[in-house]
Amino acid sequence: MTPVENAQRTWIAVTGATGFIGATICRVLHQAGFAVRILVRSSRRAQLLAACVDELVQGDLHDRAALGRLVDGVFAVVHCAGVVRGARQADFDRVNVEGLENLVTVMLRVQPDRPARLLSLSSLAAREPSLSFYASSKYKGEQVLLTQAGSLDWLALRPPAVYGPGDRELLPVFRLMSRGIAPVPGRADARFSMIYVDDIAGLVLAWLQQAAPPSGVFALHDGTPGGYSWQDVAAVATRLCQRPVRTVHVPSPLLSIAAWANRGLARLFGYAPMLTPEKLRELRHPDWVCDNHAVQQVLDWQPRYQLEQGLARTPGWCPTLPGRLG
Repeated sequence: MTPVENAQRTWIAVTGATGFIGATICRVLHQAGFAVRILVRSSRRAQLLAACVDELVQGDLHDRAALGRLVDGVFAVVHCAGVVRGARQADFDRVNVEGLENLVTVMLRVQPDRPARLLSLSSLAAREPSLSFYASSKYKGEQVLLTQAGSLDWLALRPPAVYGPGDRELLPVFRLMSRGIAPVPGRADARFSMIYVDDIAGLVLAWLQQAAPPSGVFALHDGTPGGYSWQDVAAVATRLCQRPVRTVHVPSPLLSIAAWANRGLARLFGYAPMLTPEKLRELRHPDWVCDNHAVQQVLDWQPRYQLEQGLARTPGWCPTLPGRLG
């Protein structure tokens, strides 16, 4: 497909639009002039997106009729929907694998001669699929694209830890840092890449403008060579919050007991847990560093925000910051 010469009234479909990353992508797409159509399970959840969404399709990734309405006539699909919490492998696979299979099948059926292009959010965790149910499901989702996408032009992105306005997973950690404590759940020498959410949305725009984007799986991060250590993050928080922030190692047995108890209670009471033994293996992995070389070879994209600039634009975690986007 040709690149978008004029975004005005060019339709882009988005799944997972009510999530942290999806909502940011919708906002950026709308500001760029695209018409945005989203898939939602409940129209109530989309009310906060009313200013940047042109059309709602009610349904989910297991409703193929709704998926058909979602992708009909669109230039591209940005697939952000995913499950990050669960107690069993099936909890993750139902959406992260089977949901993506359904989306690919419908896209190929609805526009068989000229299917829309697809950008799917995976995770850097897919690099180590044996660590957790989540990592395994993301890896299997990538395999769906590699083996079943047929004539689709597709791109799978492996972001590292994502933060920014609207994030709920890392926000409690940053709030704790604003009080002077940077908790370290694993090895003191662990390193990890990060990315500010608006930089992911910027990559989506670059991908939409690319004439013939190659299919494949690509990592991305904020451009910091070698990523960050917990000491680096604490130093950033120290400067932004204008108070000392020290790293504190969380005792391994304490986290392990909490994780096992949480998973057991989740299975008993039917809620979706975040902290599980499998998630702990992810958190304790010493190397979540990636680079941008491959994706920058195929897209005209540069990250704009490293950690200090991104956290300065993230409201709600540090009382000395203005609490607004800069």
